[in-house]
Amino acid sequence: MSSTFLGMPATPPRSPYGTGNLRGDRKFPKAAHDELRNEQLRSNLHKATHSIRAKRIAVTSELPDWEPLRDAGSAIKADTMDRLPELLEQLERKVTEHGGTVHWARDGVEANEIVTRLVKETGSDEVIKVKSMATQETGLNEYLESQGVTAYETDLAELIVQLAHDKPSHILVPAIHRNRDEIRDIFRSTIPGVDPELDSVPSHLAAAARAYLREKFMTVPVAVSGANFGIAETGTLSVVESEGNGRMCLTMPKTLITVMGIEKILPRYQDLEVFLQLLPRSSTGERMNPYTSMWTGVTPGDGPQEFHLVLLDNGRTAALADRIGRQALHCIRCSACLNVCPVYERAGGHAYGSTYPGPIGAVLTPQLAGMDAAKNDPNSSLPYASSLCGACFDACPVKIDIPSLLVELRHQHTEQTGATAEKLAMKAAATVMSRPGLFTAAQKAAGTGGRVMAGRDRKISRLPAPFDGWTDTRDLPAPPRQTFRSWLASTEGQATLRSAAEEGAGLGSDAGEHDAQHDSHEEGNR
Repeated sequence: MSSTFLGMPATPPRSPYGTGNLRGDRKFPKAAHDELRNEQLRSNLHKATHSIRAKRIAVTSELPDWEPLRDAGSAIKADTMDRLPELLEQLERKVTEHGGTVHWARDGVEANEIVTRLVKETGSDEVIKVKSMATQETGLNEYLESQGVTAYETDLAELIVQLAHDKPSHILVPAIHRNRDEIRDIFRSTIPGVDPELDSVPSHLAAAARAYLREKFMTVPVAVSGANFGIAETGTLSVVESEGNGRMCLTMPKTLITVMGIEKILPRYQDLEVFLQLLPRSSTGERMNPYTSMWTGVTPGDGPQEFHLVLLDNGRTAALADRIGRQALHCIRCSACLNVCPVYERAGGHAYGSTYPGPIGAVLTPQLAGMDAAKNDPNSSLPYASSLCGACFDACPVKIDIPSLLVELRHQHTEQTGATAEKLAMKAAATVMSRPGLFTAAQKAAGTGGRVMAGRDRKISRLPAPFDGWTDTRDLPAPPRQTFRSWLASTEGQATLRSAAEEGAGLGSDAGEHDAQHDSHEEGNR
């Protein structure tokens, strides 16, 4: 009788290294250092984030049940992640029952190949696109271009970014780093037939974009969209947006291809009641979305007659396998955490090197693509791109504990890096601190050395390596001549302790007398 050894279960794969847009080419500190010099960027970010933040606070404070809504959103997402495989299979059945076709993509490479094949099967070499972070993540536009297919972004901000050959810098407002004059210059130089005298009045810029895009809406037969939500119960997909371009893309083409991350699924149609209140208030500071589009498969004679749903993994199963990190998959892409983050406000989105910037990007990107896939992996710096102030946790509509996730990712990175100077230093410190005699000797030596290194202002402005990182951005006070332990053992310290003890005993006696009087008074009342 033979037996088969199945082996240990393998860790689910992450997004393949070197593909898509989940990894920058520089670590966060270096990229942020350069972005901080961009005064226009910092001004734009400050104005936009503070404006959206104020609107969000105003509209969420109107609801007496805002916190219960957040609790409900968090609970639904947790339940979804617990049952993700069965819900995805249910979604596939329902989409298929209603005339759609479901494709499974293990990673961004497969997703791009599937979409490109489907487009070419229609005979078209053009597609119109609804704003989609999933296809930004996979680098679909660049792949389509390499295969001879032109993709046209129809969201105004995404169009600006595309025409400028730029990258998005915000989840909700991708062109937040551009001002009106820059947009005018981009339109003048890239949109065919645009008025060369076009000014920077917002309504005129929007009209120029509208004229350019309307021709695409009317003639391009294939659209590619993302999805905010997919409903397992009914097979319904939903896109929420504020310009109407999504409605045009979702209804006018003959073929619609939707790329959806597998975490975007919801169990029941009724769950939309919660998320269609949470999302607009948290993202744009509006009570509801101007356009909420929902479709279920194919309806003969109405809308696209061919519908394809591409379910994208690309590291999401790896994130799901992390008992703590899976919480990041609850994200509904509202960008509320970006708008309250002091680090994002100053560094901007490009410093993160990923489709997903800000606090949520700092936890989601390393889980999707890994942070130790290569030596000096830029993603390894993302969990440290935070002050851990907790503002992101307070703002998140589904209560993702981003600070705790950042700390956990820092721990994972430390465990994966092996022997480092920091680890050796911590080990040496543990050895010294666990031996009182050695600790006392080290304390004396450090105090003497520190006082020698200090300047006349009794501050140390430069420590030797590897401690120089601390003094790169701050001064270090010189060690005092007398440590707390030596003071405590001195005559003065002992006298102070005795005095404090006597004072405490006196206060305790007074309190006892007061309690006795209070008890006597209560007894008299009875």
